[in-house]
Amino acid sequence: MKYRATDFLRQGASRPLLMGVLNVTPDSFSDGGLWNSPEKAFEHAMDLVDQGADMIDVGGESTRPGADPVSSEEEMSRIIPVLKDISASVDVPISVDTMKASVAEAAVSAGADIINDVTGLSDPLMASVAASSDVPVVIMYIHGTPKTFNTDFAEGNILDSVTSFLREKIDLALDAGVKRHNIITDPGVGFGTTHDQSMEIIRNSSLFGFNEYPVLIGPSRKRFLSKWYPDMERDVATAEVCRVASDNGADIVRVHNVNEVLGRLLQTF
Repeated sequence: MKYRATDFLRQGASRPLLMGVLNVTPDSFSDGGLWNSPEKAFEHAMDLVDQGADMIDVGGESTRPGADPVSSEEEMSRIIPVLKDISASVDVPISVDTMKASVAEAAVSAGADIINDVTGLSDPLMASVAASSDVPVVIMYIHGTPKTFNTDFAEGNILDSVTSFLREKIDLALDAGVKRHNIITDPGVGFGTTHDQSMEIIRNSSLFGFNEYPVLIGPSRKRFLSKWYPDMERDVATAEVCRVASDNGADIVRVHNVNEVLGRLLQTF
């Protein structure tokens, strides 16, 4: 099935879509090494769908604070077999979490339906690959690099910084030929933002869609949760903050524990 980004707008739905995280890496911050074989990754993908995931995000390079980059060849060796296996077996959209245009292009050929670029199209070829692939692309705000996420934080008004960054990158994408109906925005919670800034972003989730684009929020298991929910286990805190994002207009939330978050979002008060 061919998807458009606009397919993921809530349009009055009671909850955002749930993007289940599938890290096929040895070093991701919370689940590195758990799913880094095609067999284990396939089983976890099926489990995420069974839990209620509306889409799956497959990543082969960690963006945890302090993480070292990997080559495009290594990244592709991790994700391409997994994408081929799960795309033939699930009926939900599959996203590839990559910052490299060559990897994104190969991933789409292997079955990925969405390109999720956490660096906001920093690869000079990414926008043109997204345009030629004609698939939805997630454009994310980022300040710094994984090496500096815990030491270099955005300054000034974070809402202004994020909106300015996203508008600039949206223009870049459009100029490259990406269709408006294929753009998703992500304000980059925790990617060079302080604990306070991260929560401010989440409380203003709808701002980043510019009344046009779906907004993706990715708070899962991140360090800022310990300030706002100090007595909660990380997955429970993630579910709590996803409720905040939902109440403030997020269209998609990216999470590790789909079951925990779904239960919270369906809970009535």
